[in-house]
Amino acid sequence: MTQPNQFQLLKLRRFAPFFGVQFLGALNDNVFKQALVILLAYQTASFTSMSTDLLQNVAQALFVLPFFLFSATAGQLADKYEKSRLISVTVAIELAVMLLGAVGFFLHSLQLLLLALFLGGVQSALFGPVKYAILPQHLKETELVGGNGLVEMGTSVAILVGMMLGAWLVSQAGWGVAAVAAASIAIAAAGLALSRLIPLAPAADPGIRINWNPLTETWRNFCFMRGNRTVFLSVLGISWFWFYGSLFITQFPALSKNILAGSELVVTLLLIAFSIGIGTGSLLCERLSGRKVEIGLVPFGSIGLTLFGIDLYFALSGHVAHGPVGVSEFLGDLGHWRILADLLLIGIFGGFYIVPLYALIQIRSEASHRSRIIAGNNILNALFMVGAALLAIVMFQLGFTIPQLFLATALLNAAVAVYIYTLVPEFTVRFLVWLLIHSVYRVEKSGLDHIPDKGPAVLVCNHVSYVDALIIAAACRRPIRFVMDHRIFSIPVLNFIFRSSRCIPIASAKEDPAMLERAYDEIARGLEAGDLIGLFPEGRITDTGELYPFRPGIKRILDRTPVPVVPLALRGLWGSFFSRKGGPAMSRPGRFALFKKIGLVADRPVAPQLVTIEALQSQVLALRGDWK
Repeated sequence: MTQPNQFQLLKLRRFAPFFGVQFLGALNDNVFKQALVILLAYQTASFTSMSTDLLQNVAQALFVLPFFLFSATAGQLADKYEKSRLISVTVAIELAVMLLGAVGFFLHSLQLLLLALFLGGVQSALFGPVKYAILPQHLKETELVGGNGLVEMGTSVAILVGMMLGAWLVSQAGWGVAAVAAASIAIAAAGLALSRLIPLAPAADPGIRINWNPLTETWRNFCFMRGNRTVFLSVLGISWFWFYGSLFITQFPALSKNILAGSELVVTLLLIAFSIGIGTGSLLCERLSGRKVEIGLVPFGSIGLTLFGIDLYFALSGHVAHGPVGVSEFLGDLGHWRILADLLLIGIFGGFYIVPLYALIQIRSEASHRSRIIAGNNILNALFMVGAALLAIVMFQLGFTIPQLFLATALLNAAVAVYIYTLVPEFTVRFLVWLLIHSVYRVEKSGLDHIPDKGPAVLVCNHVSYVDALIIAAACRRPIRFVMDHRIFSIPVLNFIFRSSRCIPIASAKEDPAMLERAYDEIARGLEAGDLIGLFPEGRITDTGELYPFRPGIKRILDRTPVPVVPLALRGLWGSFFSRKGGPAMSRPGRFALFKKIGLVADRPVAPQLVTIEALQSQVLALRGDWK
C-alpha cells in the first residue's frame, strides 16, 4: 500500500488552494475577534457605558447568533450551487466585513465593530457547510482522513496564530489598531485570490428550492441526520467535542489569573499546548488509521479526553500559587509541566476523536444533502457551546471551582461516550479490532486495493486462527460480513464483535440443515445489497499449518449470485496464541507476543464464471507462500 502521506496533498491543486483559503479564513477571524475583544476589554469606557463583562458576552452572542439563523440556508446553498464559486463568494463577503471593521476601528464606532462581528459570524456560517462538503468531491476515500486531519490541524494552528497576532497588534501603541485593520484586509484579499484556484466541485442537488425559513429548514436538516443513525450520533459526538473543548478553553483566562497566578502570556501558553495537541492528534489519525476512516479511534479519543481531564483536575488541585509569574517563571516550575502535558494530551486525543467523525459523516451521508447535514451539525455545535457556557455559569453559582468543573466535564464525557457507543456498537467493535491490530500484531498489507471500493464481492482466505476475521476487517477499508462456523460465532466477547459486524453463522448439513439454508439466504441478500462477504472455504481452522481442501459452498454462492471473488492470504499467524499449533488455541500464554509481525495479501478479483475450487485454493496457497 505505497500511497503518499497526507502532506503530499498540500502539493495538489485539488486540495492545496482550499486548505490555504480555510487556513487564512480561520486566521483572519481570530485576528479580528481577538483584537476586538482586547480593545473592548481594556478601552470599554471609550466605546460605551456598558460593563466589560456585559460587552464581552454581547460580542460572543453576536458572533454565535448567525449560526442559528443562517446555517440551514447555507447548507441548501452549498448543495444547490457549485462549491468553488460559493467559496469565492464567502471570501468576498469576508473582505467586505473586514473593510467595514476597519472603518469601525478608525471611527471608534462600537456599532460598526459589532455589526462587523455579526457579519463575520454570518460569513463563517455560510462557509461551514461547503468547507466539509467539498472534501469528498476532491479527495479519494483513502485521502479523507489525511485531508480532514490537515484541515483540523490547520484550523487549530490558524486560531492560535490569529489570536496571538491580533492580541499583539492591537496592544501596540499608536499604530496597533491600524495594523489590525490592514492585516485583516490583506489576509481576506489573499484568501479571495487563492479561492480562484480551487477546482470546480459540481452541485450535489441543483434542483432544490431554497427554503428561507430557518426554523423549518433546521428541522428538515435534523430529519436528514436522523435518517442515518450512525451519521446522527456522529454529529452528536462532534457537537459534544465542541461542548467539551469550549468549556475548557473558555476557562483559560480565569485559570491563569486566579489559580496559576500567571500573566496574560500564560493564557497564550495554555492555548498553545491545547492547539498543538489538537493539530498533532489530527495529523496522527492518518498513520493510526491506515489511510481509511477508522472509527475505532473515536472511543480511543474518548478515553484520553476523560483520563487526562481527570488528571488535570488533580494537577490543578495540588497546585500551590507562588504569586504573579510570567512565562519563564511558569515554565521553571516542574508542576506546571504536568498541567501543560495534560492540556497537550487532551488536544491529541481530541484530534483522534474528531477527525474520524468528520470523515465518517462525509462518506456515510447522501451526497445530495451532505451540505445540509453539515449545516445541521454546525447548528448543534453552536447549541452545545451555548450549553457549555450555561453549565459553567450554573456550576460556578453552585460554588464549583475551575478544577472541579474540569473534573465534572471529564466524567460527563465518559458517561456520554458509554451512551453513544452502546447505541452504536460499531464504534466499540472497531475500537476492539483496532486495539488488537495495534497492540498484538503488526500487519504488513499488500494488494488490498484489489478489493473493490463499491459493489458486491466474495473474499476468500485461508483459516489459521480465531482472530482471522478481525485482522482482515481491521485491514480493509470496507465493512465485511464474514461467514463463520457457529461455534466460533458463539465464543464469549468475540460474539459481541461478530454480531455487531453482522457476521453470518453457518453449520454443516449434518449439524443443522436449517441454519445452513438460512446462512445461504443471508449471503445472497447481502450480495444483492452490495455487501462484501468474507469466507474461509476450508470450513475449519487449520491444526497442521497447511490448507485443508476448500469446500464447494463457494460455487453454490456464485451460482445463485454471480459476483467477483477476491483471493486473500494471511501469513505469519501459525504458531501464534490464537492458532492451534501444538494443541488448542489460546491455551499457551507463553505464545502471546505483542507486536508480532504478520501479513495479509490480496490478488486480483476472479470473474465468477472462471472460479473453480481447485484453482482458487492454489491461488490462496501461492499468495501465502512459505510464511505460515
